[in-house]
Amino acid sequence: MKNILFICLGNICRSAAANGIMEQFVEREGLQDKIKIDSAGTYGGHAGELPDSRMRAAAANRGYSLTHRSRKVREDDFYDFDMLIVMDDSNYENVSRIAPERKYLNKVYRFVEFSRNHPQWSYVPDPYYEGREGFELVLDLLEDGCQTLLDELKAEL
Repeated sequence: MKNILFICLGNICRSAAANGIMEQFVEREGLQDKIKIDSAGTYGGHAGELPDSRMRAAAANRGYSLTHRSRKVREDDFYDFDMLIVMDDSNYENVSRIAPERKYLNKVYRFVEFSRNHPQWSYVPDPYYEGREGFELVLDLLEDGCQTLLDELKAEL
């Protein structure tokens, strides 16, 4: 079993969408019993909320249903998950600060490490203050990276 946690700031746009996309990819491959997906945010102000309505709409146009409820990342996540995948450097720093010990930092990855088709991006931008194009770009990046991640996980399983 591989346990994957996607992390962004509020867990209402990027990580929530990655969660929904990856769950669908995993289900498509019939690997639900081998790969567990969750997401969280480094900021807890949206805890319990559904993803941003604009992200849900953009994702729905691509066939994804985003139903995850936001939660804040916690120290126990380092014990419960094999990979903590962050969307940008700020979240990387925030997640690294709550690691129970330095040895757990080897579980923290940047999402763009899995991007094949978007090498110009060094992070997944936050679409919260952007227009529709920002959400579409994020979904493009997430689909690309989630497919690469899934391919790598399938090779390991």
